[in-house]
Amino acid sequence: MTSPGEPPGEEFPGTEAGEDGIAGRPAEPPAGEVDDEERWLDDQAGPLVRPYVMTSGRMQPVRGKFDLVTMVEATGLPASPELGLGPEHQAVVRLCEQVLSVAEIAGHLKLPTVTVRVLLGDLLDKGLITVQDPQTDTDFMTDEQMYRAVIDGLHAL
Repeated sequence: MTSPGEPPGEEFPGTEAGEDGIAGRPAEPPAGEVDDEERWLDDQAGPLVRPYVMTSGRMQPVRGKFDLVTMVEATGLPASPELGLGPEHQAVVRLCEQVLSVAEIAGHLKLPTVTVRVLLGDLLDKGLITVQDPQTDTDFMTDEQMYRAVIDGLHAL
Protein backbone atom coordinates (compact mmCIF):
# COMPACT_ATOMS: atom_id res chain seq x y z
CA MET A 1 0.00 0.00 0.00
CA THR A 2 1.25 3.49 -0.67
CA SER A 3 1.46 6.21 1.92
CA PRO A 4 -0.66 9.32 1.45
CA GLY A 5 2.36 11.37 0.30
CA GLU A 6 3.73 8.82 -2.20
CA PRO A 7 2.79 8.82 -5.87
CA PRO A 8 0.70 5.78 -6.86
CA GLY A 9 2.40 2.80 -8.44
CA GLU A 10 5.85 3.03 -6.87
CA GLU A 11 5.16 0.15 -4.54
CA PHE A 12 6.24 -2.41 -7.17
CA PRO A 13 9.30 -2.01 -9.43
CA GLY A 14 8.45 -1.08 -13.00
CA THR A 15 5.01 0.30 -12.14
CA GLU A 16 5.96 3.91 -11.63
CA ALA A 17 3.47 6.41 -12.97
CA GLY A 18 4.12 7.51 -16.53
CA GLU A 19 3.92 11.05 -17.85
CA ASP A 20 0.15 10.67 -18.01
CA GLY A 21 0.07 9.88 -14.28
CA ILE A 22 -1.26 6.34 -14.73
CA ALA A 23 0.65 3.78 -12.70
CA GLY A 24 1.96 0.76 -14.55
CA ARG A 25 2.02 2.48 -17.91
CA PRO A 26 5.53 3.43 -19.01
CA ALA A 27 6.11 6.93 -20.27
CA GLU A 28 6.73 7.28 -24.00
CA PRO A 29 10.43 7.74 -24.74
CA PRO A 30 11.42 11.07 -26.28
CA ALA A 31 11.19 11.19 -30.07
CA GLY A 32 14.28 9.85 -31.79
CA GLU A 33 15.54 8.02 -28.70
CA VAL A 34 14.08 4.61 -29.60
CA ASP A 35 13.75 3.48 -33.20
CA ASP A 36 10.54 1.92 -34.49
CA GLU A 37 11.99 -1.60 -34.69
CA GLU A 38 13.09 -1.55 -31.05
CA ARG A 39 9.68 -0.31 -29.95
CA TRP A 40 7.86 -3.33 -31.40
CA LEU A 41 10.24 -6.09 -30.29
CA ASP A 42 10.10 -7.60 -26.84
CA ASP A 43 12.25 -10.59 -25.87
CA GLN A 44 9.93 -11.54 -23.03
CA ALA A 45 6.81 -11.57 -25.20
CA GLY A 46 8.42 -13.69 -27.92
CA PRO A 47 8.31 -13.28 -31.67
CA LEU A 48 5.60 -11.16 -33.24
CA VAL A 49 4.70 -13.95 -35.68
CA ARG A 50 3.88 -17.16 -33.88
CA PRO A 51 5.39 -20.40 -35.25
CA TYR A 52 2.01 -21.94 -36.10
CA VAL A 53 1.35 -19.01 -38.42
CA MET A 54 4.60 -19.71 -40.30
CA THR A 55 3.51 -23.30 -40.91
CA SER A 56 -0.22 -22.64 -41.45
CA GLY A 57 -0.92 -24.72 -38.35
CA ARG A 58 0.87 -27.81 -39.69
CA MET A 59 2.91 -29.93 -37.30
CA GLN A 60 4.32 -32.44 -39.81
CA PRO A 61 6.40 -31.76 -42.93
CA VAL A 62 4.69 -32.44 -46.27
CA ARG A 63 7.70 -34.44 -47.39
CA GLY A 64 10.78 -35.95 -45.76
CA LYS A 65 11.78 -37.02 -42.29
CA PHE A 66 14.03 -34.64 -40.41
CA ASP A 67 15.97 -35.78 -37.35
CA LEU A 68 17.92 -33.24 -35.34
CA VAL A 69 21.16 -34.44 -36.95
CA THR A 70 19.86 -34.61 -40.53
CA MET A 71 22.15 -32.51 -42.71
CA VAL A 72 20.54 -29.97 -45.04
CA GLU A 73 22.02 -28.10 -48.00
CA ALA A 74 20.52 -25.66 -50.50
CA THR A 75 20.40 -26.83 -54.12
CA GLY A 76 21.31 -23.40 -55.45
CA LEU A 77 17.92 -22.69 -57.00
CA PRO A 78 16.57 -19.23 -56.11
CA ALA A 79 13.88 -19.07 -53.42
CA SER A 80 11.71 -16.63 -55.33
CA PRO A 81 8.50 -15.17 -53.88
CA GLU A 82 6.58 -16.67 -56.85
CA LEU A 83 6.99 -20.07 -55.18
CA GLY A 84 4.78 -18.89 -52.34
CA LEU A 85 7.58 -18.95 -49.79
CA GLY A 86 7.56 -16.79 -46.70
CA PRO A 87 10.53 -14.91 -45.28
CA GLU A 88 11.29 -17.82 -42.93
CA HIS A 89 11.58 -20.22 -45.88
CA GLN A 90 13.93 -17.80 -47.61
CA ALA A 91 16.03 -17.45 -44.45
CA VAL A 92 16.40 -21.25 -44.28
CA VAL A 93 17.56 -21.38 -47.92
CA ARG A 94 20.14 -18.65 -47.26
CA LEU A 95 21.40 -20.46 -44.16
CA CYS A 96 21.67 -23.75 -46.02
CA GLU A 97 24.16 -22.41 -48.55
CA GLN A 98 26.52 -24.28 -46.26
CA VAL A 99 25.60 -27.70 -44.92
CA LEU A 100 23.84 -27.46 -41.55
CA SER A 101 21.95 -29.84 -39.31
CA VAL A 102 18.28 -29.34 -38.50
CA ALA A 103 19.24 -28.44 -34.92
CA GLU A 104 21.69 -25.78 -36.14
CA ILE A 105 19.09 -24.25 -38.44
CA ALA A 106 16.58 -24.07 -35.58
CA GLY A 107 19.22 -22.47 -33.36
CA HIS A 108 20.20 -19.84 -35.93
CA LEU A 109 16.58 -18.91 -36.62
CA LYS A 110 15.55 -19.13 -32.95
CA LEU A 111 12.54 -21.23 -33.94
CA PRO A 112 11.16 -24.46 -32.48
CA THR A 113 12.45 -27.60 -34.19
CA VAL A 114 8.91 -28.64 -35.12
CA THR A 115 8.47 -25.41 -37.06
CA VAL A 116 11.83 -25.79 -38.81
CA ARG A 117 10.95 -29.36 -39.85
CA VAL A 118 7.74 -28.15 -41.51
CA LEU A 119 9.62 -25.36 -43.30
CA LEU A 120 12.25 -27.84 -44.48
CA GLY A 121 9.54 -30.18 -45.77
CA ASP A 122 8.12 -27.34 -47.86
CA LEU A 123 11.57 -26.53 -49.26
CA LEU A 124 12.33 -30.17 -50.03
CA ASP A 125 9.00 -30.46 -51.84
CA LYS A 126 9.93 -27.47 -54.03
CA GLY A 127 13.42 -28.84 -54.74
CA LEU A 128 15.26 -26.03 -52.97
CA ILE A 129 17.16 -28.22 -50.50
CA THR A 130 18.70 -31.66 -50.34
CA VAL A 131 18.97 -33.75 -47.19
CA GLN A 132 21.46 -36.32 -45.98
CA ASP A 133 20.53 -38.69 -43.21
CA PRO A 134 23.35 -39.22 -40.74
CA GLN A 135 25.46 -42.27 -41.43
CA THR A 136 26.33 -44.65 -38.65
CA ASP A 137 29.24 -47.03 -38.38
CA THR A 138 26.94 -49.93 -39.24
CA ASP A 139 26.37 -48.42 -42.70
CA PHE A 140 30.00 -49.13 -43.52
CA MET A 141 30.14 -52.66 -42.13
CA THR A 142 29.71 -55.85 -44.06
CA ASP A 143 27.73 -58.66 -42.46
CA GLU A 144 30.93 -60.37 -41.33
CA GLN A 145 32.26 -57.17 -39.75
CA MET A 146 28.99 -56.68 -37.90
CA TYR A 147 29.01 -60.23 -36.53
CA ARG A 148 32.65 -59.82 -35.45
CA ALA A 149 31.78 -56.59 -33.64
CA VAL A 150 28.88 -58.31 -31.83
CA ILE A 151 31.06 -61.27 -30.83
CA ASP A 152 33.85 -58.96 -29.64
CA GLY A 153 31.30 -56.99 -27.62
CA LEU A 154 29.96 -60.18 -26.02
CA HIS A 155 33.49 -61.32 -25.16
CA ALA A 156 34.14 -57.96 -23.53
CA LEU A 157 31.21 -58.55 -21.17
